[in-house]
Amino acid sequence: MGNGIDADVLVIGAGPAGASTAILLKLAGWRVILVEKNCYPRQKVCGECLSAAALALLDQLGVATAVRDRAGPELTQVGWMSGAATLIAHLPPCTGGPYRYGQALGRDQLDAILVNRAIELGVILIQPGRVRSVRGELGNFECDIQLSAQDYAQPGRLHESVIRRVPIIVDAHGSWETGPQACTRPTSRKPRRGSDLFGFKASFVNATIPQGLLPVLSFRGGYGGLVMAEDRRLTLAGCIRRDTLAGWRGHLPGTSAGAAFELYLRASCRGVREILAGARRSEPWLSIGPLRPQIRLRKSDRLFSVGNAAGETHPLIGEGITMALQSAFLLAGYLIKQPARAIDATRALEIHRAYRSAWRSVFALRLRLAAIFAHIAMRPVLSLPVTRLLGDCPQVLTAAAHLAGKASKPVAQSLLFEGIL
Repeated sequence: MGNGIDADVLVIGAGPAGASTAILLKLAGWRVILVEKNCYPRQKVCGECLSAAALALLDQLGVATAVRDRAGPELTQVGWMSGAATLIAHLPPCTGGPYRYGQALGRDQLDAILVNRAIELGVILIQPGRVRSVRGELGNFECDIQLSAQDYAQPGRLHESVIRRVPIIVDAHGSWETGPQACTRPTSRKPRRGSDLFGFKASFVNATIPQGLLPVLSFRGGYGGLVMAEDRRLTLAGCIRRDTLAGWRGHLPGTSAGAAFELYLRASCRGVREILAGARRSEPWLSIGPLRPQIRLRKSDRLFSVGNAAGETHPLIGEGITMALQSAFLLAGYLIKQPARAIDATRALEIHRAYRSAWRSVFALRLRLAAIFAHIAMRPVLSLPVTRLLGDCPQVLTAAAHLAGKASKPVAQSLLFEGIL
């Protein structure tokens, strides 16, 4: 590639946001490098829900058939489990796209499907690799990539590190990971707080849950969810405050954090106890944190951000994957309006500004609503009256799912690429 440039864009992180961005830009004729630090397949802490809107976007990426063939049953009901109460209502169907209801699929499978699609299209994949530093400015970035083992882009060759020069970088690193921008500005360690939220996830086999049910779990100091994914594998994921978990573990000397979280859920929610009564955990507990739900887009950013690098919501509403895909479509929609070589510093600032504005208009309200729902679920003084209300009027649960975006059409639909996808 001329002038020492190795590609038009380098994407950091091959999760749903990063891989989708790479696919979209490659479909538009861009030369794309995708860097992922983890080996695939791998599981990670995630609720694994794919909304109807997410399935529609996966159609545009060319992978929806593979996803739907492997995913669990359609999710047609929403539940609320708090204490002894289990309340069930209908999930609102999506009427603005090809799919009415969502499904669930393990992140090990979803991420691998997307990355394989990127490779099939000709995206250059460097995995496992970590972008250690980013130097330079828009139009001439120099990325120092540390290779952990095999460089998949060049089979049979091993390297300690490589330098890649690109004019544009898309940051799609995970929310609890250190992004490349940390190499260019100082960071401060946040103080430990009792209110810090830690995420947990495990899978179970032989669990009994009504077909198509997506329950929300409400308990003191935390919240969670259950969903049936591929091959009758039940995913249990949730968040718990640091002080709540520490207090519970104080009664269970020697118990791991994950095991303590499971015992706390069983003790707090009768619905969880019943569903897991004959179940067996099939994988070790995974954990992350502390989570920092917030908008991370800044005017001063030199890089374009998607997924959790752009902003993160409380996972209670199960919209994380959908938001990741939608942010990729939003950004790609602005980038491909012109050839990569035409994006100079002035045009990049214009794209940054337009993308930030679009991102906030699409997701800011959803972040606020998720925070409200999460704080209700974690506080008995609020969750108890909500449970009584839902018992008298279960359609309120349907309305809450609608507000959370479960029936929304893809917000990036107007930016889809006519003649490209």
